[in-house]
Amino acid sequence: MSPEIFISQIFNGLSLSSILLLVGLGLSITFGIMGVINFAHGEFLMIGAYSAFITQSFFIKYLSADLLGFYFFVALPVSFIIAAFIGFILEKFLIRFLYGRTYETILATWGVSLILQQLARNIFGANNVDVSSPTWLRGGITISEGLQLPYNRLFILAISTICIIGMYCFFYRTAKGRVIRAVMQNRTMSACLGVPTSKVDAFTFALGSGLAGIAGCVVSLLGSIGPSTGQNYIIDAFMVVVLGGVGKIVGTIAGALAIGISSSLFEFITTSSMGKVIVFSLIIVFLQWKPQGMFTLKTRKLD
Repeated sequence: MSPEIFISQIFNGLSLSSILLLVGLGLSITFGIMGVINFAHGEFLMIGAYSAFITQSFFIKYLSADLLGFYFFVALPVSFIIAAFIGFILEKFLIRFLYGRTYETILATWGVSLILQQLARNIFGANNVDVSSPTWLRGGITISEGLQLPYNRLFILAISTICIIGMYCFFYRTAKGRVIRAVMQNRTMSACLGVPTSKVDAFTFALGSGLAGIAGCVVSLLGSIGPSTGQNYIIDAFMVVVLGGVGKIVGTIAGALAIGISSSLFEFITTSSMGKVIVFSLIIVFLQWKPQGMFTLKTRKLD
């Protein structure tokens, strides 16, 4: 493997890690606080992708061509808001009645996943649709002959970095973030101290869903999107959470980097299917050694 190919695969792995990081971060904080295994989380990624498509269509139909290149700056917050709102509604009318009932939650969210996929087929059709990259995201930085870093993947890395910094500042530098971490560490004690845990749950679920929406928005830059787009990432996102450690931002980052880069390298060296088998096998072996993941969430309660 030449140095150019190796660097290219590492870069592709970093862009995949960025997407898995955005999806896995939402899963991590949702599962860490509420203990909800949300199998419909991938559909929030799909919602974000379709939100980008709707925003692009709106710009094409109603605004001048001069403004079309800026549609993605509008699509990002729109994707977050729409996905967060639908997540809030889902938590309000379904998830909150299933806390502590793991198997029922898995079945219910799996059913919601199928419903959302079918709704997408009914609204947008069964065929995939394309979201055109803005002109300023086309092309790339040429490092050497045979090695180019595409602008769209660099943009994805930048968005992921901004989201991570924002989430860190929110969780560790704001009063709302401290309340969420308190509920994560000890729900019962937080409730005794007057923390409205039900409101924290709704807000957190919406926040996690919104992050998946942003991931879907940036995924639309890499290819066509469809009703099953979220299913392409959800299993890897769950692995990110389990490998990194539930409820830890640094663990989610480490897990996303490990899975994204190793998947890209192994799939290039072998085949797509065999690469995933190797990555899955390595994760299983690692979890036999550290069942709690790379980083363990410290709690203030007796086990």
